[in-house]
Amino acid sequence: MNSITIGQFSLVYNAFSFTFAAMGAATLFLWLSRSQVGPAYKTAVTISGLVCAIACYHYFRIFESWNAAYGVANGVVTTTNIAFNDAYRYVDWLLTVPLLLVELVLVMRLSQAETMSKTLRLGFAAGLMIILGYPGEIAADNGTRALWGTLSSIPFLYIVYELFSGLSASIERQPESVRGLVKQARLLTFAAWGFYPIVYMIPYTSLGGGAVTTGVQIGYTIADLIAKVGVGVLVYIIAVRKTEAEGGSLSTAEAHA
Repeated sequence: MNSITIGQFSLVYNAFSFTFAAMGAATLFLWLSRSQVGPAYKTAVTISGLVCAIACYHYFRIFESWNAAYGVANGVVTTTNIAFNDAYRYVDWLLTVPLLLVELVLVMRLSQAETMSKTLRLGFAAGLMIILGYPGEIAADNGTRALWGTLSSIPFLYIVYELFSGLSASIERQPESVRGLVKQARLLTFAAWGFYPIVYMIPYTSLGGGAVTTGVQIGYTIADLIAKVGVGVLVYIIAVRKTEAEGGSLSTAEAHA
């Protein structure tokens, strides 16, 4: 592990702590807000909360692992004999990234056949992307990291194609009051996911040592907040708007809770 300064340690420590709390708060908000949406959208909101719940648990484990990997005494940070566990983050992504796509498809309320087709294809591509990226993340040399990063980008590009081409016609069939929000959710998903490869490339920059470790951890954490909390709240807003647009009301939705 790279040596880090007390400032770098504290920055990552506080980022993990904040994200753990944010994921927990988002979980409660989304699950408690299910009564505000129609029956057709409860699954999408439930999955949004599940994504945040899974991330909340893993950020707790990541936070613990960070504290175990470094010791702080008299303002000096030293490494311990316990390595920081990057696997927690990838296990989290393996579970949550496919679900992020599923929640986006479900809130659009497509036909059953189209929903099944898109969720299976996008979910499989998302899982493959994460599996291919992990060997590069833990690689000791940048050549191996580049190889697996390139392989991981193949399913990533397919997902981007599906988001902007495969779903375009479906988005245009959405009620006018939510069409813009669905496009924003799609764009926010792309922006967050596009940030992950940039963070993945930090070891190739002129940065070194603790700056690389700090940059990677902070970068991934910011992307997680946007992709999970940000998109999750947008999915909830879309579900509420669609409930209203389809002739439902909050009282009607509550009656089906």
